[in-house]
Amino acid sequence: MEIERTAHGSATVLRCQGRLTMTSASRLREAVDQAVQDGRHRLVADLAETEFVDSSGLGALVSGLKRARQCGGDLRIAAPVEQVRTVLSLTNLDRVLRPYPTVEDATRDW
Repeated sequence: MEIERTAHGSATVLRCQGRLTMTSASRLREAVDQAVQDGRHRLVADLAETEFVDSSGLGALVSGLKRARQCGGDLRIAAPVEQVRTVLSLTNLDRVLRPYPTVEDATRDW
């Protein structure tokens, strides 16, 4: 998995490309930790190019959400593909990590 970090207004976008699984979840955690350490507490995980997510990947997203909220921020997910939306729905995590159709939608009220 590749994670590209960019700024989008007051938010930091973490564009995740590939499979978010047990072997790559630590990279997302590290990217979130680095952004928070840099004072960037409004995070968007852009999942448009994330083709698959497993339970470890979900754990990394929830961990990132918790980390951002501890600092007064938030983590939102944008543009999840069908497989990711299905997993979020089946686990009811779509109630906590509400998916937004685009990065722009995710950052609209920031």
